[in-house]
Amino acid sequence: MPHTTLDPNTKKRELYPPIEPYNTGMLKVDDIHELYYEESGNKNGKPVVVLHGGPGGGSEPYYRQFFDPEFYRIVCFDQRGAGRSTPHACLIRNTTWHLVDDIEKIRDHLKIDQWHCVFGGSWGACLSVAYSETHPDRVNSIVLRGVFTLRRSELEFFYQGPGTNFYFPDAWEKFVAPIPETQRADMMGAYYRYLTGDDEKKKIECAKAWSVWEMSTSRLFVDAKYIARAAEDNEEAHKFALAFARIECHYFVNAGFWEVDDQLIRNADRLKNIPTEIVCGRYDSVCPLKTSWDLHKAMPHSNLTICPSSGHSAKEGEIVHSLVTATDKLKNL
Repeated sequence: MPHTTLDPNTKKRELYPPIEPYNTGMLKVDDIHELYYEESGNKNGKPVVVLHGGPGGGSEPYYRQFFDPEFYRIVCFDQRGAGRSTPHACLIRNTTWHLVDDIEKIRDHLKIDQWHCVFGGSWGACLSVAYSETHPDRVNSIVLRGVFTLRRSELEFFYQGPGTNFYFPDAWEKFVAPIPETQRADMMGAYYRYLTGDDEKKKIECAKAWSVWEMSTSRLFVDAKYIARAAEDNEEAHKFALAFARIECHYFVNAGFWEVDDQLIRNADRLKNIPTEIVCGRYDSVCPLKTSWDLHKAMPHSNLTICPSSGHSAKEGEIVHSLVTATDKLKNL
């Protein structure tokens, strides 16, 4: 069960240069949802599917840069209700298992027999594991960052406390502010009522507060520009925050739509034949190292790299280095 702590003196790999998609489209997956997808890199390369976080976060252009564009055929898409997929922030027929089915529909649409790699961080790691446990025959390798398995203990650590609020009491005050004190015993439940309610002003207030909380805690060194993505008072920021908060909260109050709380770790033996790389920041306050450790223990063949001076974000230098190293390593499978 190999695990290593990255040497802080290691010369860091950087992201591959920015690239643009060679193919984009919208795929209708049912009579409600239409998903944005894109392909970049090598048209004839080994296919990798990139699963974004949240749920509700949407795909980002820099996701393409974790992969050698001469080797990989890089498939990114926006999950139901997120990013450029429509309808925006929609919660109808939006569950983990709908998303697992969507990955299969995209694979089939693009005429891909097997993913050379399934790649995801945070919620994207959660969905990567759920998909791979459901369709292990379609997965050749897995790369996970900041693992989240949507257990109740993980949710309460971040959204209820005690937990992350002990490290970020200043940001926590802003997170709880929109919720009346009488409702704070169940923060996720209270937020869900407002995020799905009819008061549009309150909905936006709560969406921004929910999103800013996560962005305030995602990096070891707080990034004001990152927080501004949800905090600014403009249509683009409101749109992002609304999808991010509504869809996340929807999944969380519904316990991930699991049959049992620790379903992903309990079923990890289904992945025993799939090479797996796990990367996590030592000081990840959103998806603490314990979850990556628990999954690593349930997958004795996996490799875990601990980044000693990093938090949760995929943009932190040690994490970038470790993820790029992992995707390069898996080219040799």
